[in-house]
Amino acid sequence: MNTRSMQQLKAELEDKPLFRISSTYMQSLPRDKSDTLLLLAACAMVLLPHFLHLTWWNSLICGGLLLWRAWITLRGQRLPPLWLLLPLAALTMAGIYMDYRTLFGRDAGVAMLALLLTFKLLEMRARRDLFVVLLLSFFLLLTTFFYSQSMLSLLWMMATLVLLLTAQQSFQYTGIVPPLKRRLRLGATILAMALPLTLILFLLFPRIQGPLWGLPGDAHGGRSGLSDNMTPGNIGQLALSDDIAFRVKFSDAPPAPAKRYWRAVVLNDFDGRTWTEGRAGRGAIENEARIQPVAAPDPATVVHQQITMEANGQRWLFALETPQLAPTLDGIPVRLTADHQLRAVRPITERVRYDVVSNLKPAAAEQITSSGMQQALALPANFNPRALEFAASLREKWPSNAALVNAVLNFFRHEKFSYTLEPPLLGRDSVDDFLFSSRAGFCEHYASSFVVLMRAAGIPARVVTGYQGGEINPVDDMMTVRQSDAHAWAEVWLPPHGWVRVDPTAAVAPDRIETQLGNVLPRSFFGNLLGGPAGKANWWSGLNDSVALLRANWEALSNGWNQWVLNYTPARQMGLMRWLGLDELDWRSLGIVLLAIGTVAAGSVTLPLLLARNKSNPLDTVYSSLCAQMARRGMARNKHEGPATYGRRLCASGSPLPPSVKMAVKRFMALYEALQYGADYGPHNKPPAPLMAQLKLLLSQCR
Repeated sequence: MNTRSMQQLKAELEDKPLFRISSTYMQSLPRDKSDTLLLLAACAMVLLPHFLHLTWWNSLICGGLLLWRAWITLRGQRLPPLWLLLPLAALTMAGIYMDYRTLFGRDAGVAMLALLLTFKLLEMRARRDLFVVLLLSFFLLLTTFFYSQSMLSLLWMMATLVLLLTAQQSFQYTGIVPPLKRRLRLGATILAMALPLTLILFLLFPRIQGPLWGLPGDAHGGRSGLSDNMTPGNIGQLALSDDIAFRVKFSDAPPAPAKRYWRAVVLNDFDGRTWTEGRAGRGAIENEARIQPVAAPDPATVVHQQITMEANGQRWLFALETPQLAPTLDGIPVRLTADHQLRAVRPITERVRYDVVSNLKPAAAEQITSSGMQQALALPANFNPRALEFAASLREKWPSNAALVNAVLNFFRHEKFSYTLEPPLLGRDSVDDFLFSSRAGFCEHYASSFVVLMRAAGIPARVVTGYQGGEINPVDDMMTVRQSDAHAWAEVWLPPHGWVRVDPTAAVAPDRIETQLGNVLPRSFFGNLLGGPAGKANWWSGLNDSVALLRANWEALSNGWNQWVLNYTPARQMGLMRWLGLDELDWRSLGIVLLAIGTVAAGSVTLPLLLARNKSNPLDTVYSSLCAQMARRGMARNKHEGPATYGRRLCASGSPLPPSVKMAVKRFMALYEALQYGADYGPHNKPPAPLMAQLKLLLSQCR
């Protein structure tokens, strides 16, 4: 590999930065090995983001094949035969079919591409195989956008592109290969040259509503968030997620924490364990024409919100209680139902932004139909007998509906109920087990048991799920509502007020409503171990504050990315076109304008390169002309001959050149050597014009 010993190489690499160590090691390898290892590193960067969503065995096989190819390269071993690779590839394809029940679609297709790329690396024998690997890598890198379009993903993809371009150009060199650092710089330069045209196409290329191509049915799978049903534990699972559900920008001061109830789904049917929307939810009529905003001078009652909601694969939208009008979404009709839900006509599969107005005052008393009353009182038969008996005893003691509601809240408040993310499992009579045995649960336990008690006592009630709370980002003043803010509460029908919100969780854990969830639940094991007692200032709390500030800055930056890049909709593009005065053009004129702007952008990048391209040395040009003349006379220069050796051969006694030509050649070579090797002349430091004129004169005499 190298004549130097390993001890000498180790001594040279000590005290060097990591990049220089890797660069020196790469240079110490043979050319083919260093180029292949660079390509493997680029492929590893392509595959790494996909390991987050590929199955465990798929990721393990891809990583193992990469390591196998690296081992073969370092050891100089032969590539595995085709009869071994084909059965392995067939087995992995069968595994993909077993996992996804198809070989088509987003997830199955990406999994196959990842395996094909790693198998192709083990079958890379010819130059065309190299280009197949590069093209597969570029395409697989593009599929990363199926799963994440965050700013961090973009930065990773740009770094991967630089490494791929560096690997691609490394295989193109036929002579001396520049150092790795210079090749990386050239790869970054190539990427930077494409940015102006990319920006113009992003801003001006006609955008259509939705994706440019039809995505398969699984393209929007795997969304996390609220469900259209509620069982004990499903909201508690969301409390462990720090993912962002939506962000809110207020035109005025945000409401107090206790008023931050973000309404989503109304659940009416109960089968003894699970709450669902039921007939009342599915049959809620549009009420947009009847509900009008309340023009109240008190800013605490009417709240204007601009909400940026993450895709969740569901049809509901969020708003503070209670929304007054259905918002407008680009290409997605939205309606406001009679029970104050915001419903889109199709699932929200991409980030959306909308404006909505809510009235924090209780909604005006509404009429409830007999079927709605029946639905709000229905309970499954032969479930929770102790809860039914307890509700009957409360009704005997408290004839007033309002008094009975307060009695149940006092029951939660004064008995030994606890608020926890890890409640014990409940049996068939889940409400009985919770009220009289475990007495430990999350918000869904309290909301469910409260509504069951209300219905058993003859008070119409229903469950509402959504989010409660939200924190203000001090960097951009946007409120962030996370999945951990998911919440469930109850509504009861109390004439003459109509539906009234009641949150039984507030009776057990009032801090959950006033502050964030993390201030209510016990701290984790590592938090207690490193930070000491809760509420006591220590070094760990200071570190948490620094991390929180760093996260706030990052989320503000990500929000700007979402607002200005990912939320660049056709409507916003039309606004830009209108501002540029291009909105009146037909598609042919617009195409010409785009072509002209693209040409200018491409020219602004290529023209400086053309002007700064490497110019030939005028001395080399004249010398090449002499060599061409001598070649036509039958005395071509050998590859190993320098000017002095070549000149002696041309002027030798056995040379067929005439004496006058020999004399001109001798004087030419003497002057050329003096100019070429006696001074630092080159493309930017040309020899003096008189000397160049004399050299050209001698060249003409050599014909």
